[in-house]
Amino acid sequence: MFTACMNPKSGSFVVDLRLSRHFTLVSCLTAEREILRTIYFQILDNHLCTFEKSVADLTGKLVGATMTVFLGIATSPQFMPTARKFHYQFNLRDFSRIVQNLMLAQPNHYRGDVLGVVRLWAHECHRVWRDRLIFEEDREAYMNYMRAALKEFADLKEEAIFEEPLLYTSYVAACEGHEAAYLPIKGMEHLKEVLEAKLEEYNEAVASMNLVLFDQAMEHISRIARIIDLPVGSALLVGVGGSGKQSLAKLSSFILGYDVVRIVVTSNYNMVDLKTDIQGMFSKAGVAGAQLLFLLTDSQITQDQFLVYINDLLSSGWIPELFAKDELDGLLGKVRAEAKSAGYLDTPDQLFEFFLDKVRKNLHLGLCFSPVGDAFRFRARMFPGVINCTSLDWFHEWPRAALVDVAARFLGEIEFPTEEIRAAIGAHMAHVHLSISEANLEFLAAERRYNYTTPTSYLELINFYKLLLGKKRGKITDQINRLDTGLQTMKSTTDQVEALQKLLEVKMVDVGVEKEKTDELIEIVGRESLDAEKEAAAAAVQEEEVTAVTKDAKAEKAAADAELAEAIPAMERATEAVNCLEVKSIQELKALASPPAQFVEVAKAVLILKNGEKRNHAWGNA
Repeated sequence: MFTACMNPKSGSFVVDLRLSRHFTLVSCLTAEREILRTIYFQILDNHLCTFEKSVADLTGKLVGATMTVFLGIATSPQFMPTARKFHYQFNLRDFSRIVQNLMLAQPNHYRGDVLGVVRLWAHECHRVWRDRLIFEEDREAYMNYMRAALKEFADLKEEAIFEEPLLYTSYVAACEGHEAAYLPIKGMEHLKEVLEAKLEEYNEAVASMNLVLFDQAMEHISRIARIIDLPVGSALLVGVGGSGKQSLAKLSSFILGYDVVRIVVTSNYNMVDLKTDIQGMFSKAGVAGAQLLFLLTDSQITQDQFLVYINDLLSSGWIPELFAKDELDGLLGKVRAEAKSAGYLDTPDQLFEFFLDKVRKNLHLGLCFSPVGDAFRFRARMFPGVINCTSLDWFHEWPRAALVDVAARFLGEIEFPTEEIRAAIGAHMAHVHLSISEANLEFLAAERRYNYTTPTSYLELINFYKLLLGKKRGKITDQINRLDTGLQTMKSTTDQVEALQKLLEVKMVDVGVEKEKTDELIEIVGRESLDAEKEAAAAAVQEEEVTAVTKDAKAEKAAADAELAEAIPAMERATEAVNCLEVKSIQELKALASPPAQFVEVAKAVLILKNGEKRNHAWGNA
């Protein structure tokens, strides 16, 4: 026996008649209105019957309004899949998701609040249907169906139902210390305070993440948290690179207390490695009960075969032959006691069912894909679980207000003369970015080629401006410093010149005094020079006289020398004669009373030579 299933909206599949003739063809069409009303009325009424009567009476209206929008979209040619709108797959899963989230409302939070419940219904319709629409005309057509559905609530005004902000979350109450409850936010400012506090906690506990929480970013965080907070909730985040898919998914999982799991893809990473990583996730989610978000990007899918496992996880929660029999028995043995306490039988099938339910409850997938190119479209067609079994959140282009907020955040790190200049630069950056988006449309019309301007491009524009401004300011600062140094040098030089001028004035006075003294000295020197000249003349005369005397002295000296030369021999003979004298001879000479005349002359000469006697030359004195 063979059974084959096809989705008639999943592309242009053509089955050959030679094959189809072997099958009995059974077409499963969309259920009729009464069948849908019967199914979902019972499900929703079973929950709303515990509310007050005014809210409980809304069951039929909510189901009817949902059915109006669903059938309008499901049967409209505008919402049929095309090459660009390949993800427009609308089926009963969407209806079920709306009813599922309506059942998150608790009676104590909606006591008589009919408008609050209707706004909750409108919010869920937006999340299920509007978030996947990529064209403005499609969103407008959707809103027309929503307005047509509001006929069920004739006593409520459209403005009150769609009043912004229309956003419900369960984490705001938990972050404020209350029990988690699916309630509308008080306002965007309050939501921003809560998310900024959680972002600060994330930066301290995990890793620094420089996010700008503008309104659209906060809405995406709330959407992602809403998706993965549900059992079997998996998110498909679609947006161009740099739109913040991964960062916002990480923050959302942190807010809910989930652990983010990512694979490390290398050149050798293959199906076996992916299978091993998924086994680890199953062990943590199914045995330890850890809440996990498996974050996978299209850049990590190096082989399309990876999506075989991902498609199985999304469709059934199980991958055939993921574990060997002994490994699976070991895991089931670890959850046996917990399964028994939950009311499951101690059989392999019951234990496996409990284990798989626990895994599907705790393991959530976050697929981050880019719509650029054909890869996403081909993968969605080959692996329908990527679209059908996920809740899609499409990241559209950042609006002008978001671009201005982001620019203001990063330009806040720069000093500007006034806040008006900062705001004007931020607004201009947003205008430039949006003008490029308009030019892309013209480029597409002219060249039939797509050019994408991503948020990363905008951030690069801001960073380039900051870098260029820093360089220019640095250059100008250097020039200012050089000019300041030059001015200081000139001032110092001027001060020194002025001081030197003052000193010169004082010195000039001293110079004048010294000049007068010098003049006087010159005058004196002049007079003394005349006297010196006279004295020099006299000295010259005296010199001539001295020269003459000198000549005479030299002549006399020569004569004396000649006489001396003659006297020297006599002197030597006298010396020899004296050397023969003795004391006895002197005594004899002294005893002479009347010596001869020669003796007297000799004694006289001795007196003159020895004592310088000039008068008394008597013998007795001698």
